[in-house]
Amino acid sequence: MRSAAFLEAVQNVVPGESLAEVSAIVEDVEQALSAEVGSTVASVQGSAEQTLLGGGKRLRPALAIMSARAVGAPYDRKLVVQVGAALEMVHMATLIHDDVIDGADTRRGVPTASAVYGNTAAILSGDVLLAKAMRLLAATGDVRIIQMVSQAVVEMAEGEVRELECRGDFELSEDEHMRIMGMKTAAFIECCCRVGCLLAGGTATQEDALGTYGHNLGLAFQIVDDLLDFQGDGAKTGKALATDFREGQATLPLIYLVPMLTEDEAAFARRWFDNGATDEDMKKLTEWMSRTGAYDAASDRAKSFATSAIKGLEALPDTDDRRLLETVAQFVVEREA
Repeated sequence: MRSAAFLEAVQNVVPGESLAEVSAIVEDVEQALSAEVGSTVASVQGSAEQTLLGGGKRLRPALAIMSARAVGAPYDRKLVVQVGAALEMVHMATLIHDDVIDGADTRRGVPTASAVYGNTAAILSGDVLLAKAMRLLAATGDVRIIQMVSQAVVEMAEGEVRELECRGDFELSEDEHMRIMGMKTAAFIECCCRVGCLLAGGTATQEDALGTYGHNLGLAFQIVDDLLDFQGDGAKTGKALATDFREGQATLPLIYLVPMLTEDEAAFARRWFDNGATDEDMKKLTEWMSRTGAYDAASDRAKSFATSAIKGLEALPDTDDRRLLETVAQFVVEREA
């Protein structure tokens, strides 16, 4: 079975029993996912398997596992695996829907479910995955977890809709962009950390500490995604250069760039925003981002959120499990994919 990609990278930094145990539980989550995606409807099973085939970081279940361990109290491993699988299935459903919205043919170098089975089947299959995730959560009998995940899914979906509403806004404000990121990315990562705390019977103080960590980690993660969209190696990210810009979605590097452009440069950028920009056009834009310090400003913002995430963990026991969460926050801002 494949391990979570980011756990493999973290292994080089913090090898130890804590990481080995988390990796083993993530492998159990992977097996649970393979079992849960089964369906008597071919397109449903195929769409889910196609999404699984693309791999992924398995960040969300891993964070729930690490958060449970960081509390420093006993937890039910079987229950953690069950909830971890549900959290990843929610994420998988959003990926399937995102690929339809974006018209994406591949994800991480693998054909998307919509490319193979069509948009309608993919959308409905994503709905099935989401329903199965909620069924898994209901089976825990823990109303707090069910309510927490349900609310996070609502916020995430509303964030995606708000982002869609803002497409084409070349001068999107930083405040609005941060609000969208908080809803569509940070809210669910925060939820995963809080759920992990609940699974281990943590205190309200510990839950808030892990929630603070998760929210800030989610913001840092999304900003780095925005940077990789412009700076990343397509072979590693599995995405074309400046996909967001080409689709008319302003992200932090562009938001920081716009005020520093001359009138002619701004007119050039505005002309090609969501309007068939070529790779050569994008090369010019990325050179401006580098020259003006827009990249550095966005990177510093991501690092500040990672620092806040780590600071949020101070209420937890000083253990290897807490240090693993700290290392993940550091890795998130240094990753290349």
